[in-house]
Amino acid sequence: MNLYEKHKPSISKAIDALHARTFYAAFPEHPAPAIYGETADADGQAAFKNQVGKKFDQLLQTGEQSWGGQEESPYMQTLLNIQYPLFKAETLVANANKAFHTWRKVDVETRAGILAESLERMKKRFFEIAYATMHTTGQGYMMAFQASSPHAADRALEAIAAGVEELNRFPKKALWDKPMGKFNIQLNKEWRAVPKGVAVVIGCSTFPTWNTVPGMYASLITGNPVIVKPHPGAILPIAIVVAELQKVLQENGLDVNICQLGADTFDYMITKELAEHKDVKIIDFTGNSVFGSYLENLKGKEVFTEKTGVNSVILDSVADADKVAANLAFALSLYSGQMCTAPQNFYIPEGGIDTPNGKLSVEEFGQKLADNINGLADNPKAGPFVLGAVQNKKTSERVSKADALGGKVILASRSIENPMFKNARTATPVVLQVEADKKEVYSQELFGPIALLIKTKNTEQSVALAKEMAINYGAISCGAYTTNVNTKELIADEMALAATPVSFNLTGGIYMNQNAAFSDYHVTGGNPAGNASFTNPEFINRRFTWVGHREPVA
Repeated sequence: MNLYEKHKPSISKAIDALHARTFYAAFPEHPAPAIYGETADADGQAAFKNQVGKKFDQLLQTGEQSWGGQEESPYMQTLLNIQYPLFKAETLVANANKAFHTWRKVDVETRAGILAESLERMKKRFFEIAYATMHTTGQGYMMAFQASSPHAADRALEAIAAGVEELNRFPKKALWDKPMGKFNIQLNKEWRAVPKGVAVVIGCSTFPTWNTVPGMYASLITGNPVIVKPHPGAILPIAIVVAELQKVLQENGLDVNICQLGADTFDYMITKELAEHKDVKIIDFTGNSVFGSYLENLKGKEVFTEKTGVNSVILDSVADADKVAANLAFALSLYSGQMCTAPQNFYIPEGGIDTPNGKLSVEEFGQKLADNINGLADNPKAGPFVLGAVQNKKTSERVSKADALGGKVILASRSIENPMFKNARTATPVVLQVEADKKEVYSQELFGPIALLIKTKNTEQSVALAKEMAINYGAISCGAYTTNVNTKELIADEMALAATPVSFNLTGGIYMNQNAAFSDYHVTGGNPAGNASFTNPEFINRRFTWVGHREPVA
């Protein structure tokens, strides 16, 4: 059985899920021994620990000029001292160019089988990837497992499935028969999906696999060789994925340089060299808006970006204020607010939020939010593991200086102790109250656990401000709470015009931060937060070109 036949059932289910948009997960998200094996967790932790302080020699690509690595664990605040092979940008591109003419000739089903098999190999290392993610990003264990392993694999499979669907959307051959009265003109026609060329995927420091694999697998399924350029602070998780894919390529007699790891260090970064190289045709990027905009303006490139945004929560009326406050406190605290979908601006009418027990003032809601944040942070069984650790020292500095933004401090940030890692870099959310006319304060992304309660004239102004922020500065998510049908439609319509999806009335175990593969489009591509979306047809189709040939029937 070839690899496509082996994985055809899961690929077919994934294609069906793309159309249905209902729940589908090919890779179970719970790290249960019954699913992954009794020793899977311990084996993964041991594999990670065994890699620390050593060369990562699992890649099959050759020709490195040196070895290096500068990853630091946010939990231990010490260097991991893992060394990766470092390549010149020119070497990586040359290798990719050579591999291109092999990979583009491989039919889409064979590609799909190879790529799906790489995810099965990745699955065997989910726990190792989880610990690698913890100690490069600061994510808590459960998030590190879910986001970097099964959820990332689902996003990769989603890209594979979308690629198979789009590349098979039209017939490869057809007989064109045009009646002309006494005779017909007949042409044999064929169409080829021609890949664009060398692709570079630029990873981020907070979600090194989840944000990387969609572009990586979208380019690969469409026939483009890929250079994965991880963030220097978070290399190991995606290095494991690339290593497993290279093994599958080699086993199938293909050039391992079809997918290369282009690691670098803070001392000498190769990102711009790769991006500006004339032979690089496709770029995927997750990161800050300044660099993302620079990439979008490069000539002759297909660029897919996810940049920064200002995410809003519109509070109009609620059925249960305590459940809402608890939900939003968790959303703020999850991974210490270091998610591109985390809430930041909370718009509340000066007359208060409607509840079954009457109006809830801005100050009263702020206190409920603060109480829930403190309750979560001080819960030894939850707080340290939900908050995780802060990946970047600059984020900690931003949080510590948040009171200088102006406004009233409702809740100050503080460090909490992680029972497993005494040196963990931690920060609970800071909550500030500001007036609606202080746009200079809230019209920017304040990355990290920072919440701004903005007092507005009414819900209409709240909606208008949330829309304005999204149109001018970008937004990836929006939360809204209303029990009024007309207000709900107003919010949905206005935020849709700002290309921002809305999560309405979330309570319980689902949060506005979360996006599900096969169902939620992550980023819309319609506002300054990014020009691409995981995984709509455009995310696939811009990576190849349909070219037709025709010839008279003999």
